[in-house]
Amino acid sequence: MKASAKNRMKIAPALALFDIDGTLLRRAGPHHREALVAAIRKTTGLATTTDRIPLYGMLDPVIIAEMMRRAGTTERAIREALPEVVWRAQSIYARQCPDLARKTCPGVRRLLTRLERRGVAMGLVTGNLTRIGWKKMERAGLKGCFRFGAFGEMAENRAGLVRLAVEEARRRGWIDRATPVSFIGDAPNDILAAQAAEVRSIAVATGMVAMEELRAYSPDYLLEDLRGLRVDMVL
Repeated sequence: MKASAKNRMKIAPALALFDIDGTLLRRAGPHHREALVAAIRKTTGLATTTDRIPLYGMLDPVIIAEMMRRAGTTERAIREALPEVVWRAQSIYARQCPDLARKTCPGVRRLLTRLERRGVAMGLVTGNLTRIGWKKMERAGLKGCFRFGAFGEMAENRAGLVRLAVEEARRRGWIDRATPVSFIGDAPNDILAAQAAEVRSIAVATGMVAMEELRAYSPDYLLEDLRGLRVDMVL
């Protein structure tokens, strides 16, 4: 009886999953994009660009593949080069990531503190590659707020990342099947991913997409920024 009560105390009242770019951070500089370009060049010799690629809400491996595709690379060559490009991109970004302490979106630090005080489990779900995502959090002073993350190379799409994060939180015993889960993001793909994974969608207009466009995707909550996110919205 006592053991069961103890186990229940370990379960968080909610799980909040956060996108990074445009949600937690904005105007983080060109370093991420430059790392992808440099990694492709060092691996394959190709000169590529992210110009005219709709980057918003895309996973890094998908972006890399599209950059190489537009440079005339075959699908087979992309598959063969991708693991090394992914590794190089993370190493390059880790060396050149700037100080991001002043690049957090409005309300981020206060919200994370409030959620932590209420015992809400928090994780990252992002298209960023693993080391890139964690380096951004480190340089922004936010890394300690998050227990874990699901990153761009871990699934084929963003909905898959959300499902992966939920499964990992359950496996670790932080949540159970009754625990409410929210995915907080700034792009239509974040809303669609939350809906596909059957979790709560909270959209913020701190990225590149206007509120009216986000509204068209019917998120559960739509906010100007994270200053408007109340703790009860994730509980």
